Amino acid sequence: MSNDLSFSPVLRTDAPVIIVGAGIGGLATALRLVARGMPVTVLEQHGWIGGKIRTLPSAAGPVAAGPTVLTMRHVFDDLFAEAGALLEDHVTLHADPILARHVWADGSQLDLLADPEASIDAIRAFSGARSAKEFRRFHRDTAALFDAMDAPMMQAADPSVARLGATVMTRPGMWPIMRPGRTLRHLLKNRFSDPRLAQLFGRYATYVGGSPLASPALLALIWQAEARGVWTLKNGLASLISALAYQITQLGGEICCDCGVARLVTDGNRVTAVETNGGQILPARAVVFNGDPRALASGHLGRDVNTVASQTQHCDRSLSARVWSFAAKASGVELAHHNVFFGDDPESEFCDLAAGLMPRDPTLYICAQDRGHGVTDGPERFEIILNAPPLDMAGPVQREAEKCHQRTFPRLARMGLDLTPPPPPDTLTTPAMFDQMFPGSLGSLYGQSPHGMTAALARPRARSGMAGLYLCGGGTHPGAGVPMAALSGRHAAEAIAMDLALPSTSHRTDMPGGMSTGSAMMARAPSRSSPS
Repeated sequence: MSNDLSFSPVLRTDAPVIIVGAGIGGLATALRLVARGMPVTVLEQHGWIGGKIRTLPSAAGPVAAGPTVLTMRHVFDDLFAEAGALLEDHVTLHADPILARHVWADGSQLDLLADPEASIDAIRAFSGARSAKEFRRFHRDTAALFDAMDAPMMQAADPSVARLGATVMTRPGMWPIMRPGRTLRHLLKNRFSDPRLAQLFGRYATYVGGSPLASPALLALIWQAEARGVWTLKNGLASLISALAYQITQLGGEICCDCGVARLVTDGNRVTAVETNGGQILPARAVVFNGDPRALASGHLGRDVNTVASQTQHCDRSLSARVWSFAAKASGVELAHHNVFFGDDPESEFCDLAAGLMPRDPTLYICAQDRGHGVTDGPERFEIILNAPPLDMAGPVQREAEKCHQRTFPRLARMGLDLTPPPPPDTLTTPAMFDQMFPGSLGSLYGQSPHGMTAALARPRARSGMAGLYLCGGGTHPGAGVPMAALSGRHAAEAIAMDLALPSTSHRTDMPGGMSTGSAMMARAPSRSSPS
């Protein structure tokens, strides 16, 4: 597809739905609304769109500095179908046969594969027949759990304890996993005799910013999101963002970068407009906030809306990350597209994180961005992610980068992977920088902590509780991750359509839209301004 978008010099004068923030949730909301013929304007404080899906420059080209994994492809197929389009016509997708390569310090390696039977064979070769049998049962049980939770939780705009309870009561096989107080770590220790496999499947709690030591056993179902297919995209997830923007503007929507919002305006009863950082008042038929809901409760969008999502002021925050994004030449361990290099002690990392410390023995995720798309003779693009506590005052970036470097690259070298040249300090994104990019988040990348049996039900919903104001994004229901954020956009769009009595989906193409921006659409470097 072409990424050449028409540019609009001025904002609309009629009252559109205004979406504050151009992350995946905001763009998904926008596309569903413009497909129904609703005028939509997306305002983004940064000079790029995509929110946490962003890139940084490197010697080998733009390198990912955010999410890299596309799972639950059907969510995006449905989203593009809403606009009368096919996902595969706008992005180049590759179904990865290797879900991830896993490496331990003793030199052992395990590939989990898209074919479940092949994964069983790989585990049998890795750890024996008993482990293969244990994995087969775990895969079966988590598949049943995922399917059971899909309708009453992920697909439901307003899930309830009663509906979830009814689901569990009709499926006795779920009772051991749903037992109150049972953590993911406890479940896995009982399911796998090989501690390496318990460590491996425990890391899935970090996908939603949690620790396996404190997350409910229910989060075992996250494995199924990956087990059902992992896709890599040519040019990374940034190409998905470009495709969404293209569809939105083709259907008449408008995306305005470098256009921050200072406050949401109310008439005492409902949100009626937004005020930009430049002082312009823009009337809105409805407003969607695509940012961390805690920003509202913290007063970042004005005192008139600081009662929205008030629970976020008191709930624990999910994990943050330290992220290296750079180009280098790799030697030693043969890398797949997605790789996990495990720490020696599966629990010490999470004890350090709970204490607000940089882990001494971290697990390292490495995305070898060019693997699977043809490795060149020159440097490759790499993203390395280390779990981190939410905002901690670790000191100046230079000092933090030096400490993080010591915890990352010597360890990889000891495990057989050399990356040269080593990345400079300015290729590291820290929790403090994430807090600057996403105000009110305290650097947390996933919103509220997922710890506790009812944590998933405590997230803010699409309807904010204030008339005219709706929420979407990874900090709202149904939760963190690219597919979940996209689903939050569906919930927001459907709530608005119902409240405004919009017509059924129509694929309008007669409303010219466009993008206004003073800089490149995708990130060149982390902005230090307040984003959405």
